Amino acid sequence: MNQPLNVHGAVDLSSLAAPRRPAGATPVPGGVVIDVTEAGFEALVQRSTTVPVVVDLWAEWCQPCKTLSPILERLAAEYGGRFQLAKVDVDANPQIAAAFQVQSIPTVVALLGGQPVPLFQGAYPEAQVRQILDQLLAVAAQNGITGTVPPEAATEPEPEPELPPLHAAGLAAIETGDYVTAEAAYRQALKENPGDAEAKAALAQVLLLQRLEGLDLAVAVADARDGDLDSQLLAADAELATGLLSAAFSRLLALVRAGGELREPARVRLVEYFDIVGPVPEAAQARRALASALY
Repeated sequence: MNQPLNVHGAVDLSSLAAPRRPAGATPVPGGVVIDVTEAGFEALVQRSTTVPVVVDLWAEWCQPCKTLSPILERLAAEYGGRFQLAKVDVDANPQIAAAFQVQSIPTVVALLGGQPVPLFQGAYPEAQVRQILDQLLAVAAQNGITGTVPPEAATEPEPEPELPPLHAAGLAAIETGDYVTAEAAYRQALKENPGDAEAKAALAQVLLLQRLEGLDLAVAVADARDGDLDSQLLAADAELATGLLSAAFSRLLALVRAGGELREPARVRLVEYFDIVGPVPEAAQARRALASALY
């Protein structure tokens, strides 16, 4: 049986008050952006005693993650190796997610001197991410953690295919938190091509982000009332956003089975969720359950 990972107490930050390394930047191995698994986690913790490490905890089904990750990768390259970006797929590496006590994704945590430093949750706009990184690097410098990832070790991300203009406009608007403009762009894309599956999924994501804006997810779930459509839909949104896919699907399926005025709004929201999460096992099971409930 695997032993649980432990990020707490790996290295005592207080011991960094008097730096034990020479002044100046110390190169470290690895690229600016790396993928990390449970097998390489301990090495990552040790690396953080030399260079600040920013950990991006994500999952393939998480649409907000797909908005945030490119921002983090772009900034990692722009900052010239002053921090290393470690990407962790929480589905493939659940012990790392548990070690960081991840409640929702995307979650971004730093490692400084082996100690976890929570940064933020959710798809923050680039300007806010940049401000957080600047603050992190200032704290790292105060603790003598001034290493860099050498340029020759940096890995350039493969260029992505050029997006259609409306898709590019929608993505740019999401990155700045302008969900109204993003919604308009994707709706226009669907108007021009009703079969555009990517625009359909992106629109569902934007609508979800709009509904979640400023929402306390835990309160939304706790405040859900039986038979109250709006509070139940909001609770399902909160569960989906925190990675509780089965709970969100089950909540909406119960509304579909209840029938009456609850049935159609719950069905529509379920279909939106299927577009957002893609072909994950929970969605496949929920699709079968929905078909059974409807027919």
